[in-house]
Parts: sequence; structure tokens; C-alpha cells
Amino acid sequence: MYVPKESQPKQGGSAAKARDGEKGGKRKIVAQNKKARHDYAIVDTYEAGLVLTGTEVKSLREGQTSLTDGFVQIDRGEAWLHNAHIPEYHQGSWTNHSARRKRKLLLHREEIDKLAAKTQETGHTIVPLALYFKDGRAKAEIALARGKKEYDKRQTLREQQDRRESDRAIAAARRRQRGV
Repeated sequence: MYVPKESQPKQGGSAAKARDGEKGGKRKIVAQNKKARHDYAIVDTYEAGLVLTGTEVKSLREGQTSLTDGFVQIDRGEAWLHNAHIPEYHQGSWTNHSARRKRKLLLHREEIDKLAAKTQETGHTIVPLALYFKDGRAKAEIALARGKKEYDKRQTLREQQDRRESDRAIAAARRRQRGV
């Protein structure tokens, strides 16, 4: 079937960017580390690729992954994700992976150097926040974080409760306005 050139989609538009995986694409979240947001004050976040084996990717797609005890360490100019639990693939053979092995993170050199310099400061650490698939590739959202004190955690919880209560009051007032 002949399609005139004017009605064909143009190359280089947002559809091409989404296809190529540049600055877009849909995120399918596999695991989140909610405890990290509670225990740490997030200073800066980064998106890193993950070096995985085939059975790890299949196991990630099934879910059941945990980042609760995970942390990131810079070793000889490379970033490594430690203690992230990706369970063994139940249909895997002798080529199956170890559940808690360390996994290499793919970051730009400048980002690794910046993270390494910041972690040398007292109180800063790198924690994984989420694992997800973006355009078919496994990614990790990591954060440069500073540990919270107990009173900071209580203050954050109090602020969240206050915000939730005010949102409820506003919603109730709007419902009353519409009902009258």
C-alpha cells in the first residue's frame, strides 16, 4: 500500500526518542527501598545501569526482589551494588546466579568520581532506592544520602501526618461545597 510522504511520521521526533530510549520511556518498577527514604535524607539521585546475568533478569521480571539491606560501594573506580537480594530463578539450571552477589553498576566516570568524593565526607553513603526496567533494560536508582537522627525521623513522620490531615480537610471542604 502506498502512503504519501507527507503523512508518514517524521524521524527524530518524540516517538523516535522513546524508541531509542533517550530521556524517556516507561519505568516498570520491580523493587523499591522504602526504608532508605525513612532512614536517610536524600541529597542527590542517580540512574545506573546494572550488569546482570540472564537468570537474574528473568528473576527480576518475576519480582520478589528486595533492596532493604542493599548498599553501594565504590571500589577501584567502579560502583558495586552489595546485598541486593535477587532470588534464584526457579527454572534455572546449574548456570543460576547467587542471590546476594555483588553487581556492577554502570555510571559515567564523572558521576563515580563525584560519588566517591562525597562518600569520603562523614555521614554520607550511597543507597539503592529502586530497581526497574526502562526500555527493556534493568536500571537502579541510587542516591547519595545522609543518615537521619531519630528526632529527624520523628519530624518527617509528623510533617507527613500534618500534610495528610490538611489534604483530608481540604477534600472534605470541597465535598461540602459541591453538596450545597
